[in-house]
Amino acid sequence: MIKSSTRVSVIIPTYKREVKYLLRAINSVKNQTYKNTEIIVVDDNPPGSEYRKRMMDFMKQYTNDSDVIYYVNETNMGGALARNNGINVATGDFITFLDDDDEYLTKKVEKQLNFMIEKNCDMSFTDLKLVNDNKVVIDYREYPKLNSFDKQGLLKYHIMRHLTGTPTFMYKASKLKEIGGFEDVKMGQEFYLMLKSIENDLKICYFPECDVRAYRHNKGGISQGKNKIIGENELFEFKKKYFNIFTTREKMFIRFRHYAVMTMAYKRNKQYFRALKNVVIMFVSSPIDCIIEGRCFILRTLPKRERKK
Repeated sequence: MIKSSTRVSVIIPTYKREVKYLLRAINSVKNQTYKNTEIIVVDDNPPGSEYRKRMMDFMKQYTNDSDVIYYVNETNMGGALARNNGINVATGDFITFLDDDDEYLTKKVEKQLNFMIEKNCDMSFTDLKLVNDNKVVIDYREYPKLNSFDKQGLLKYHIMRHLTGTPTFMYKASKLKEIGGFEDVKMGQEFYLMLKSIENDLKICYFPECDVRAYRHNKGGISQGKNKIIGENELFEFKKKYFNIFTTREKMFIRFRHYAVMTMAYKRNKQYFRALKNVVIMFVSSPIDCIIEGRCFILRTLPKRERKK
């Protein structure tokens, strides 16, 4: 049972985003069935830029709203440190996140908070639906094969398949602050935060429902830029430090997944020769995973009612 005094802080970092998207994000929190929420908008736009000016003008409408905190970074710090600033000023008992162009469905906070309290977990994560600008599903992240929640089981599953993304995370505020929040990295901020949560022995629970709609736009965003390529290569090298805990078959999958991600990263950057090269390496790394994961991807993009049980 949730106590009415239990407060949830929702941290929304914003950077070079049209205000109409941020308005949608804020309204999706305002429209939650659970009302004791605190919205923290962290402005990470460059000082003096048009983006900063537009954002400051837009946020004036919340000046007298005690449930909305507008925090302005003195310099552009990046997503990880911007979120950490939000964590530092949060007053809620629980903390969750929302990107400035995404949205919660109306029962997201209530359902996940109830789950957290019922299971007495330090951190939880949910499924994630990725859609295009027309709200057509292009990917659906779920973890039906995650059966072990001890440290070793979570660690292996996370390194292989990534227990992310950020808008699905909810933490006890005290535990999140205790582990130090996000690492300052170019890519994979949510990956490293989950890894830190696992390695610090937090009680982590999986809530297999989806009340987050994450948008993947045709243009813009760090996931489509050069940072994606650099960051993914750095992440792959980092994962190799853990290879001693994996079987040969599991390492084949990790390599396959990396080159699959790199294929898409090069394609989005219109580096088609390198994309094709990574397709070849991906197939050589693990032909069987090319077949298995290709089928799984198709099934993930189908409406849930059309998927086989």
